[in-house]
Amino acid sequence: MGKVYLTGAGPGDMELLTLKAVKVVEQADIIIYDRLANPQILNLAKKTCEKIYVGKKDGKHCVPQEQINEIIYQAALKYENVVRLKGGDPFVFGRGGEEAIYLYNKDIEFEIIPGITSCISVPAYAGIPVTHRGITTSFRVVTGHETSNKKISQIQWESFLNDETIVFLMGFHNIKLITNKLLSLGKSKDYPCAVISEGTTKNQKVVVSTLEKIVEASKDMCTPAIIIIGEVVNLREKIKWFK
Repeated sequence: MGKVYLTGAGPGDMELLTLKAVKVVEQADIIIYDRLANPQILNLAKKTCEKIYVGKKDGKHCVPQEQINEIIYQAALKYENVVRLKGGDPFVFGRGGEEAIYLYNKDIEFEIIPGITSCISVPAYAGIPVTHRGITTSFRVVTGHETSNKKISQIQWESFLNDETIVFLMGFHNIKLITNKLLSLGKSKDYPCAVISEGTTKNQKVVVSTLEKIVEASKDMCTPAIIIIGEVVNLREKIKWFK
């Protein structure tokens, strides 16, 4: 049996890939990769490496997660070095935990290689620090896209009222729902808000507005995109550096 490397590909910029991730990609016999993993990473692999795409777009899986788990398992039965390449970090809304548990139950050896998560790196490339002395002492990372088969949302919206910085991942298609929820809780309509699409890449686009007006301001944005809400958004004017 082979070994599976659950590997974070980072937020998009090829140079944000970790040294360890580069090493396992170069040694991989097979790479099972997502849409958000920079496709240039595949060029690091040896010519004999098999590549399987299992990505999803706008919540639509080309391959269901249960089938992905089995693909990884079957690859470990055939190959010595299996790389499961996932955008961002495997354990930040990446379902890496599910894949690891599946492998554990199948007695397959695995290793977790963390990646730079988009919840901090994408705001950084937009000139927005998620924490800043005198402004915020904490930040919350929230999924903006819960599975459609949930009868009850796990998101405790009422607890968001006093959060200083909130980052929503995979939430752009639900931005109207998100902003309306926060406004209904009592968040100020003038609270600073930004949407960052295709962050850390040459196609990065940033729109800054208020909680009340961000839906209209970001209507022409595309995915992947993150939403960041908080006073730290105002620091962008002095810190923005990436063009």
